Amino acid sequence: MSAGIPKPGRLQKRSFSVAGHRTSIALEPEFWTALETEARGKAIALAALVARIDAGRAGRNLASALRVHVLRHALEKTVSRT
Repeated sequence: MSAGIPKPGRLQKRSFSVAGHRTSIALEPEFWTALETEARGKAIALAALVARIDAGRAGRNLASALRVHVLRHALEKTVSRT
């Protein structure tokens, strides 16, 4: 495994206030790491990034929306390098 990438394991649950209510989201550690890295790169709190993704999720459950967001973000970075 690469440095900075956590070992695969159980889902990690985190709680946030999203759209005025508390919610818990369970994701694999790798997704949390990717989201935290993106939030740091944008100089915003992780909760703010989660809220942005939530606002545009179009009916998809929040955990799925976060995973898809991470995938799209990674693909955009890959395409921009080529």
